Amino acid sequence: MTRLLIVGPPGAGKGTQAARIAERYRIPTISTGEIFRSNIAEGTELGLQVKAIVDAGDYVPDTLTNALVEDRLQKADADGGFLLDGYPRTPDQVRYLDELLDSHGHSLDIVLRLVADEEEIVQRLRKRALEQGRVDDSEEAIRHRQEVYLRETEPLIAAYRDRGVLLEVDGLGQIDEVTERVFSALESRGIHPPAVSA
Repeated sequence: MTRLLIVGPPGAGKGTQAARIAERYRIPTISTGEIFRSNIAEGTELGLQVKAIVDAGDYVPDTLTNALVEDRLQKADADGGFLLDGYPRTPDQVRYLDELLDSHGHSLDIVLRLVADEEEIVQRLRKRALEQGRVDDSEEAIRHRQEVYLRETEPLIAAYRDRGVLLEVDGLGQIDEVTERVFSALESRGIHPPAVSA
């Protein structure tokens, strides 16, 4: 079983690497954004609560996010492990996840952090914004998102570093190069893909 969490600043290629890790290790990527969208689309009770909050322009509170993640982790495809993306984001969510996993005799194996220089990311995102005509992606907006990410995740990263489960990988360079670094780093910590059954 492989239980992972991936973190990284906006623009570090987290989504791309998460998809590749999930495919290699045959585990689902569990992202809060996706959980919110699927519950809203399915019209579940939790989804209706999320929709009302999002429509009002508010943040989904920890209690509701926790409940949605717990519900998702109980689905059969997560029995063999999972890759969390975008959760936990707050110290309270970390505590909740710890208790939830602990109640099943589990814990996170690795917290994979994609490390990237802020200036490089800002330039990368500015270039992408210009190519795609995304006028809302001003340099100021991009830098603000980087600051929010740092402020929110720094305490979590410190906590996971203290536990010895933090694995930092250089997130800059060609996509395939970064993927190779990620796979090598995971293998160096004893996280191997499942054997292919004959």
